[in-house]
Amino acid sequence: MLCLMFTFARSARTHGAPRMRLRRRLAPLVAMATMAGGLVGAPPALADDSVKIDILGINDFHGRLEANGQEAGAAALATAVKGMRAENPNTVFAAAGDLIGASTFTSFIQQDNPTIDALNAAGLEVSAVGNHEFDRGYDDLMNRVIPRATWEYIGANVKVKKELQDRYKELTESWVKEVDGVKVGFVGAVTEHLDELVTPAGISMLDILDIPSAVNQVADELKAKEGADIVVLLVHEGAATTQYGSATDPTSDFGKIVNGVDKNFDAIISGHTHLAYDHKVPVKEWQDEKRPVTVRPVVSAGQYGYNLNKITFTYDKTKKQAVNVDSKIVPLTEKQADGSWKPLYGVDPTVKGIVDDAVEVAKREGARKLGEITADFNRARQANGTTENRGGESTLGNLVADAQLAGARTTDPSTEIAFMNPGGLRTDMKYRAGGKEDGTVTYKEAAEVQPFANTLVTMTLTGEQIAKVLEEQWQPEGASRPFLKLGVSKGLFYTYDPTAPKGRHVTSVTLGGKPLDPAKSYRVVVNSFLASGGDNFSTLNEGADKRDTGQVDLQSMVAYLGENTPVAPDYAQRAVGVRFDAPQGGFKAGDTVTVNLSSLAFTSNEPKDEKVTATFAGQKIGTFAVDATAGANTDNTDEVGRATVGFAVPADPAQEGATSADLVIAGETTGTTVTVAIPLADTRPACTVTITGRHAGPLTASSGVTCLDGAVVSGPVTVQKGASLYATGANVSGPISASKAAGVSLNRTTVSGPVTVNGATDKLTIVDSTVIGPVSLTDNRVTDAPVVSGNRISGPLSCSGNSPAPANDGKINTVSGPRTGQCKGL
Repeated sequence: MLCLMFTFARSARTHGAPRMRLRRRLAPLVAMATMAGGLVGAPPALADDSVKIDILGINDFHGRLEANGQEAGAAALATAVKGMRAENPNTVFAAAGDLIGASTFTSFIQQDNPTIDALNAAGLEVSAVGNHEFDRGYDDLMNRVIPRATWEYIGANVKVKKELQDRYKELTESWVKEVDGVKVGFVGAVTEHLDELVTPAGISMLDILDIPSAVNQVADELKAKEGADIVVLLVHEGAATTQYGSATDPTSDFGKIVNGVDKNFDAIISGHTHLAYDHKVPVKEWQDEKRPVTVRPVVSAGQYGYNLNKITFTYDKTKKQAVNVDSKIVPLTEKQADGSWKPLYGVDPTVKGIVDDAVEVAKREGARKLGEITADFNRARQANGTTENRGGESTLGNLVADAQLAGARTTDPSTEIAFMNPGGLRTDMKYRAGGKEDGTVTYKEAAEVQPFANTLVTMTLTGEQIAKVLEEQWQPEGASRPFLKLGVSKGLFYTYDPTAPKGRHVTSVTLGGKPLDPAKSYRVVVNSFLASGGDNFSTLNEGADKRDTGQVDLQSMVAYLGENTPVAPDYAQRAVGVRFDAPQGGFKAGDTVTVNLSSLAFTSNEPKDEKVTATFAGQKIGTFAVDATAGANTDNTDEVGRATVGFAVPADPAQEGATSADLVIAGETTGTTVTVAIPLADTRPACTVTITGRHAGPLTASSGVTCLDGAVVSGPVTVQKGASLYATGANVSGPISASKAAGVSLNRTTVSGPVTVNGATDKLTIVDSTVIGPVSLTDNRVTDAPVVSGNRISGPLSCSGNSPAPANDGKINTVSGPRTGQCKGL
């Protein structure tokens, strides 16, 4: 009889009420075995007292309840499982985690309860916990999800901290099912990067242990104490690619597991990376022992119910060992010539009813219009144009940051900055979503973008801490992704050097166009995931005066769309890569400056700049092409959109005495603007006398170099033979006269009276100054051409006998009198 064939044994490490949960599992199994009005018996006994046992596996289902293209849907998945059980009642249906969380709206709107119910009805028996099972915290998993699920959730490397074991129940480590006299054990594990992937506060009571050592210990006990004949690892970690070498690479997270589990594991069903693969990995100990089976299946079914893994063991009960193992990927849909997907299995009526009810609830709740958008808001894309790139700036990430800043200000008006993690954005916000072409955004569409229901948390950070947060986008070694690009609210802008060493990438940060003060405090809002240090943004966990606003992140988007509709994407970049090499001491006149720019383009269908215009110290220096080509070298980065700006530093005395001058690069199409401070060498001779305050009465420079740095001189200034005058930002109430001086330089200086320079021998420049009176330059024999540019002169400008002749360096003077002689064209 069927009830005798399916008997259960539970690991000594399990918790709960075994008898009740066994009855819950047995009922659907009996129902599944009843096909076409009759009871299916055991398969014919194999020769040599062998038993054929099938293990069916899924992973990363993520609440994909409805059939949608390649996604078969829960009802078809149930039919496939039940059909395979009918063919072989010695079947176990297992999973490798992320069955819930990051779900479609149909499941999300009811906290994934419909997905749990559908998988219950499909006969799921055991699953590892995935990181998304912890999205709402350990309490939610233990007290809501697990009690509702009729399958066993297991995780051997998840442990309650020793000091908290009296407050929290432990997660079950393993589960055993006896199939026709053969005990099949399952050990679960979740990625060791769990604290990077969920809100750390939600799992603060847990330690996440090294996977190989934790699962090996449990497997050894299952064999020694429970008498398990076959042991399968269900692990929510996976290979980075579908290639065999990726799964066995000992330097990778998954390769460490594949190579580190001991000989007691007969198969590995994995997940997390959403890839489908079916590998057979040799096990040296099995080869040395000359077992009939010497390879271990290492498999993953991909994602979203596209496929099932099917592992078939032939177990010889007399020899007490597996004598054969086979594995394959069983697709649940088939791609047609026209690109559509054909379902390969019909719908299970029980599960269909659950899905239909969920669809009705979602349809009712999700149809509400929130507002309108004028164009797509996208996540960043890899070079292939389809794969999400969490390392790239996105219009969607910036929109969510803007919305969360607006939301936070309703309860904390002093909030100035918002950050948004890219992993919290689960789909794009499309203008033509659902066939509509009016830009309408419904509650369902907004919820699918942000399905995690994180709350908004405000905190105080110093400017120095904010720069550290931006630096933490470059993730620590061993993190699941090398770089994570934060969405930032409008008004915050930063530059970075993509080639800089760790800890020194961020080169400038401005807020509202003003440099961020490292010592000043700023109010910042982030979601609760980031607030507790998620995604390795540990500085956010250190914020002072934290306040939970009580708003769920989705609420802020609902309000923002309602108040600002229609909402248009901001195509200006909020971060730009800038790299240049400066000589020690800064650039001098004539030096070539080469600035390499990156991150000038979004990576989806957004408008892009074909060129940028650059000005230096207020002078246009040219336009430069932007290369928006994406490739393998830009994947997982924010480096798409590159330009090289090159120019020679002009012989412009406006730069004299200044430590830097601004290079401003602007894109006309997108509005992206970046200002780069170019360091300059101070070419002034050393000052003999420096005057910075008020000087009453006349001033005579009789020898050496007299410097007026912002000085106010109430009287005439005379520069005698061989002396020099350098005035920067000064105000002189009287004429300036120089006869046979070494040099005269007026920069941003106001002179109430005529300026007369005759017979200078070293340097002569008058730039960006105001002269209330005539200017006369005669017989000056200086090293470089005199520069007279950008001035306002109330009187004539006359020049004669100067060698070289004066120039204006492209900045026309405003002169109320005639320009004569060599200065006629200035």
